[in-house]
Amino acid sequence: MRSEYDNGHQSSSLNNVQSKTFTLGTENLRKLQLRQEFFWSSKKITLHGYGVAKRMTLQPLSRSAIQLGLLNEIRNTNLSERELMPGEGTCAFGAFPFDPNQSAELIIPRIILGKHASGERWVTYTSELDLSYDDIIQEIENTNVNEEHPPITEINVDSPIKPEIWRDKKIPAIKDLINNQIVKKVVLARELILTANKEIPIETILEKLKDNNTESMIFNIDGFIGASPELLVSRFGNSVRANPLAGTATRRKEENADKQSRQELLDSTKDAYEHKVTIEWLLKELLPFCSFIDADPEPRIMSLPHVHHLGTEVTGQLSQPAASILELVMALHPTPAVAGDPQTEALKIIKDLEGIDRRRYAGPVGWVDSSGNGEFAVGIRSAEIHGKEARLYAGVGLVADSEPQSELNETRSKFQTMLSTFLDL
Repeated sequence: MRSEYDNGHQSSSLNNVQSKTFTLGTENLRKLQLRQEFFWSSKKITLHGYGVAKRMTLQPLSRSAIQLGLLNEIRNTNLSERELMPGEGTCAFGAFPFDPNQSAELIIPRIILGKHASGERWVTYTSELDLSYDDIIQEIENTNVNEEHPPITEINVDSPIKPEIWRDKKIPAIKDLINNQIVKKVVLARELILTANKEIPIETILEKLKDNNTESMIFNIDGFIGASPELLVSRFGNSVRANPLAGTATRRKEENADKQSRQELLDSTKDAYEHKVTIEWLLKELLPFCSFIDADPEPRIMSLPHVHHLGTEVTGQLSQPAASILELVMALHPTPAVAGDPQTEALKIIKDLEGIDRRRYAGPVGWVDSSGNGEFAVGIRSAEIHGKEARLYAGVGLVADSEPQSELNETRSKFQTMLSTFLDL
């Protein structure tokens, strides 16, 4: 949805735009069912947004320091009668391309309704207009129209690159490069294209993702929608956190078989190597920003509806002056878990051999406020939705002892997070 305050994809002067933040009264909660044009949900915070106050184009993550002061150009008035917490005040959403050489974009919604895990709720209104709290609530009520979507009765699923070709040609070609010591690891992705007979209802997809993926971060930003289990990095004040995942096993319906699947993942030398590469790389990249940083001594199993992952929690304290979440994102993307090792060589191989456009798949997705706080997930278990079409993605990390059929099976398990949601409309 575009508003009269949306200047498209070009940055312009923000002098006339202002933000106002109010505590959201409990009397308003029952009647406000905000359309979720922009949405983020994690264990710490939930953000609902709609309308566009401003779109701001950022330079590619690979080339320069991000324009960190953009949000500070917007004057924010705190009318909540308490000190603003992370996420409150001027706040922007971002879903950046996987390719770090492409331009990124931040989007400031006109209205954000937020809730912290501790229970505090607020509304932030960003516009050239100077509205009162009652006027803002009235605007939300006036624009909150529940649209009826005709049922989807048919969805066609197509693989642009046939699974057998991906398994028998793509994987061996990359393994040859690994065996010739050109690269140690490459993440290879597949794409599915879903075509429905009616426009795909994004809000219905979003609600199903919320219900079925309680351990994941749920997002919707300009039609990029997903349930990512992997936290790239978060920054709340001076505290920094990451939860990289690398290493996967399929979940089994029968309890003993699933227990065996988890144990095989813990015992797998291939998955242990993948995970170690990612953790060591991430610690090395975060260390220059931190006065203290630590990681779990051993990876843990993260169990999701369709797969198990190896995960390691990384926590630290930022040195002063504390880096913005956008600086941390710029330093960490792309990790070996979504690109490979060494990074430069892996990215070139992906570009030359993968044969698909990842768009925003596996790119950073999340939010940032004017104080530099924020959370960004790795944009996996995701889909790009445009009208009747959705593009789904799943990737695997290839190393020297990767077995092609097992890797194909792993992509099928990873596709299930999104695919089962679409096929259950």
